Amino acid sequence: MAYDKTPSGFEVLFPDDLQEYIAEHREGTYQLIDVRQPEEYEESHLPGSKLIPLPLLAESIKKLDRTSDTIVYCSVGGRSQMAARFLAVRGFDRVFQLQGGIEAWKQGTAANPPELHLHFIRGDESAAEAASVAYRFEAGLEQFYRMVLARVGIDDVRDVLEELIKAEEIHKRNLLELLESLGTTPGDSPDGMMEGGLEINDYLSRNDHYLKSARDCLELAMMIEVHGLDLYLRMAQTCAHAAVKELFYRLGEEEKAHLNALADMSAKIGRV
Repeated sequence: MAYDKTPSGFEVLFPDDLQEYIAEHREGTYQLIDVRQPEEYEESHLPGSKLIPLPLLAESIKKLDRTSDTIVYCSVGGRSQMAARFLAVRGFDRVFQLQGGIEAWKQGTAANPPELHLHFIRGDESAAEAASVAYRFEAGLEQFYRMVLARVGIDDVRDVLEELIKAEEIHKRNLLELLESLGTTPGDSPDGMMEGGLEINDYLSRNDHYLKSARDCLELAMMIEVHGLDLYLRMAQTCAHAAVKELFYRLGEEEKAHLNALADMSAKIGRV
C-alpha cells in the first residue's frame, strides 16, 4: 500500500487506509499515538492508542521507538499534523498522520481513562499472572452473556448469544491450557468485572436497549470487544517482560479476529 508523503517527511493516512494498515500489521509492531488532552481520550479513543498530549510530546520522545512505524492522530487533524512533523524531522523512520482525526474514524472506539489498565496490572507480572488476569476477564464476559441470555426471549437474539458464549468458552479453554502449562490455575475473579475492565451489572443496565434484535446484540458485543482489545494492548505496552507483552499482544490479535467475525455475522443478518 502506498501513501502520500508530505514535504515535512510524514505520510498521510485516511481512515480506510488506517483500518487496512491495522488489519495487515501485527499488534506490537507499530505505535499509535493520541496527541489530544486526557479528557478527550477518556471520552473516545482508538483501541490500543497511547495518550501523549501534544504539549508533552517533546519530553516524552525518549519513550517512543524511532524504528517502529508511528501513527499519530487527534480530533480533526491539526494537532496530529504538528506532531507528525515534529517526529519526522527528529529522525523517526516512518511517521503517519490520520487525516480527519478521530472525527473521521468510523470504526469502534474505546471510552475509558488513560490509566484504566493500571487498575488490573502492576507492569511486572509473570506470564502466569497475566494469563490469570485474562482468564478472569473472559470468564466475566461469559457470565455477562449468560445473564443476558437468561433475560432475553427473542429467538434470533438468543441464537447470537449462544454463539458468543461458545466463543468465550473457547477463549477460556485456551487460557486454561496455557495456565496449566505454566503450572498454575486462575485466581479469584475480579468482583463483577469482564473483558475490557467493564463492570457487568452496570454495563448491562446501561445497554439493555441493545437486546431487542440480533443485529443490535452483535453491536453490543462489538463494543465490548473493542474495549477488550484496547485494554489488552495497553497492558502489553505497560508490561516489562517480553513473554507477557507477547501474551497480551496475542490476545489483542484474537480480539481483532473476533471483531471481524462479529462484523461478518452482522453483515449476514443485514442481508437476510
